[in-house]
Amino acid sequence: MSGVRIERIGRGKRELRRFFDVAETIYAADPHWVAPLRNDLVRVLSPENPFFRHAEMQLFVAHRRGTDVGRIAAILDRTHNEFHGEQTGFFGYFESEHDQQVAHGLFDAAAAWVSERGMKVLRGPANPSLNDEAGLLVDGFDAPPVFMMTYNPSYYRELLEGAGFRKAKDLFAYWVDLSGIPLDRLERVADQIRRRETDVLIRPITRRSLGADLPKVREVYNAAWERNWGFVPMTGDEIAFMAQRLRPLLDKDFVYLAEIRRPGGALEPIGFFMAFPDFNRAIAPTRGRLLPWGWLKFMLAARRIRTLRVVALGIKREWRMRGINAVMFNEGLRAALRRGFTGVEASWLLEDNASAIREIDLGQGHRYKTYRLFDRLL
Repeated sequence: MSGVRIERIGRGKRELRRFFDVAETIYAADPHWVAPLRNDLVRVLSPENPFFRHAEMQLFVAHRRGTDVGRIAAILDRTHNEFHGEQTGFFGYFESEHDQQVAHGLFDAAAAWVSERGMKVLRGPANPSLNDEAGLLVDGFDAPPVFMMTYNPSYYRELLEGAGFRKAKDLFAYWVDLSGIPLDRLERVADQIRRRETDVLIRPITRRSLGADLPKVREVYNAAWERNWGFVPMTGDEIAFMAQRLRPLLDKDFVYLAEIRRPGGALEPIGFFMAFPDFNRAIAPTRGRLLPWGWLKFMLAARRIRTLRVVALGIKREWRMRGINAVMFNEGLRAALRRGFTGVEASWLLEDNASAIREIDLGQGHRYKTYRLFDRLL
């Protein structure tokens, strides 16, 4: 393969540095790429991540003439296969030079690894699962990625299709210009719903309440997304791990829990809304490193963030079509406008999630990025 050698590597400190360095080489001249925070990525790939209690992973690096020119992770998630009745392995963290032979070597290595474990399909990218960052950018390369969304060169699609991958599912990202939001109409609708749904309480989730609220968020998440393509329920430890990573960035103006008061006074969680300022704008100047001066660069840049990403808006099935999602969105919108935010990305949405797409269309949103999950039969 023109001198290309595929090497298995572990997940020790030195090996992870080598794995991360591949991406920095690939994107050295790309103005849109945002280097992920290395200390956070180390935690995601470490044994302390509860994901690896039901999953395993093998890292590979492509090496040619003294230089690392690509990387990939092969992933086996037993919970995914049990939940969906599949024999599917995943790949993630794929990076490669614009060289089909490098890509072939990496994908063949990942395919062989999952095949050895009885898998019939290789799917990805998932970093390391669909509950984290997922999808290959195939449309919308003229804007940088927002917080916790993937990014890649446009030629990656060519490399995947050249290696035998075909579309499995598209994921959409929508952009909403807040200056075009019909705020008065949304306020009227939200007020009507509040008057009608008098037993529904909507309150912010704060850093102080997060620990007590996590079981409620998990209950809504696992119920609301249960029938979605690719969904895998999160364990209590997994959602606590994610909350620990995101807690320092939590903003009470943009995270809400909806509860219904039952006879006797007990509160049942029925929905939640979560958005974050686009912290990629603050992460970018750090080049993935918070020490020694990255923290200062992060804090200075964070003050200038004027865009948001809506990460999740979920309602239990029996409470949909009641307008509760509109009330939560309106709460976040009012806070965003009060604080001077100018735009919102809603991402990601499954291509066949017609009801959510219709609501975003009504809110003057337009699709501006498409991400794709690919399958390769083994």
